[in-house]
Amino acid sequence: MVSVEKAATEDITPSGGLRRDVGLIGLMWASVGSIIGSGWLYGAHDAVIQAGPSAIISWVIGAVAIVLLALVHAELGGMFPVAGGTARYPHYAFGGLAGMSFGWFSWLQAATVAPIEVEAMIGYAGHWSWAQHFQHADKTLTTSGLLVAIVLMAVFVGVNFFGVRVLAHTNSAATWWKIAVPLGAIFIMAATHFHPANFHSEGFAPFGAKGVLAAISTSGIIFALLGFEQAIQLAGESRNPKKDLPRATLGSVAIGAVIYVLLQVVFIAALPHSSFAHGWAHLAYKGDSGPWAGLATLVGLGWLAVVLYLDAIISPGGTGLIYTTATSRVSYGLAKNGYAPKIFTKTDARGVPWFGLVMSFVTGVICFLPFPSWHQLVGFITSASVLMYAGAPLAYGVFADKLPGHERPYRLPAGKLVSPLAFVVANLIIYWSGWGTLWRLGLAIVLGYLLLGGYAWYAHNKNLPDAPRLDFKAAQWLPVYLIGMGLISWQGSFGGQNHIALWWDILVIAAFSIGIYYWAKATASTAEDIERSIDEVVVTDAPAH
Repeated sequence: MVSVEKAATEDITPSGGLRRDVGLIGLMWASVGSIIGSGWLYGAHDAVIQAGPSAIISWVIGAVAIVLLALVHAELGGMFPVAGGTARYPHYAFGGLAGMSFGWFSWLQAATVAPIEVEAMIGYAGHWSWAQHFQHADKTLTTSGLLVAIVLMAVFVGVNFFGVRVLAHTNSAATWWKIAVPLGAIFIMAATHFHPANFHSEGFAPFGAKGVLAAISTSGIIFALLGFEQAIQLAGESRNPKKDLPRATLGSVAIGAVIYVLLQVVFIAALPHSSFAHGWAHLAYKGDSGPWAGLATLVGLGWLAVVLYLDAIISPGGTGLIYTTATSRVSYGLAKNGYAPKIFTKTDARGVPWFGLVMSFVTGVICFLPFPSWHQLVGFITSASVLMYAGAPLAYGVFADKLPGHERPYRLPAGKLVSPLAFVVANLIIYWSGWGTLWRLGLAIVLGYLLLGGYAWYAHNKNLPDAPRLDFKAAQWLPVYLIGMGLISWQGSFGGQNHIALWWDILVIAAFSIGIYYWAKATASTAEDIERSIDEVVVTDAPAH
């Protein structure tokens, strides 16, 4: 997740150095506030439909996967204390083509968050009679719901034009609220409505291992757990990064995982048996378009339902506003690095990158068409996010070999083992999203190459001074990686042709990932080119104020 405060600041102070005054609690709080977001409003409901009570295991596996990715990012964040590191690490290690690609993945991830938050708001609004016609029975947007979604996207953009600094001042209060409400729901539900028989009456794992694994990517589990990178983004401002980075990273994921597991346990236990008597796949009760608030109403906790319906406006609305900001800043950075037209760097009198905001609105509206519900969009965002994060383990392997003497405030134990494992895990999460999600992600990636590649070709033909240098040799593995993941998904057992059976597909993904990992290491940029890239990259995250 991206904080408004960080999005509105430069990487360096006017004196040329980072102010190291952020302690452990500040680092951890930044990440926890990002992890505990709107995902909790739907995650427990969607996971139990996919996996039954064994969704608890899905949350634990998801947390372990995120920890592996977070640890790799912790070392890289200390080495390169710059905002937007998830896109910059591959640029340093593999040159311009990889930098452009992972920059596009980063933009895709940021641009699709605001639409999903809008859909969360509309879903919970179905509680009120005037909003019930905004969604079909399958929880996809109706025509009127689409119009409302477009209006809400316009509001996000409008507030970003006029109220970014106000958001920065209110973010701390919003974080307290976002954490307090789910904790309150856990304790109140557990104290008043807890039925242990729910965990076995219709089977603990009715859909087997496949249900457990699919739930990790497609029900919002990984989406909910993302956000650890906030502490890493602040690495350059940490008082004691060597100790505090791993503690904040692991601590924030642990806190988030505990809260989400407890939410899952309590949600299962609080349900009346009649709501899932026909099997967990057919879970249904009045008001389930807003799962937690509907459940609170169902069990007679009307006052709690009111709080939850209010939270369903505050939490998604705040996150949507922040990510609208983030999307414009990512496009600003892409343009600064020469990957996108300079119009994305144009700012208004308030220092707002206005064209990037307009394009974030257009992108959000387009997302409502192929993904007209929260449940359909969450898998796409999960895949785009993890694809963005997958560049970090690859870059880690390169830096471990070619920059052994580079300062590392935090050094990951057994990093040369953890980094390829993290890459394998990232690709498994992407694969578990299913072919139905990944072919759409593939189209978005192709569109990105057409747009950014077309601009790069234009810039070179016109001899523009900022024309990007695309190093094809160092990134020769990238097209094979992307196409290979698509082919395995197409032939696999998660929405594909089922030609690769469960468990065999995991072995195939693991072997393919290890091959790509060491191929990428073997063809990466030279140490001299990496050092040159680090020196050339300037602060691009924030426009002048």
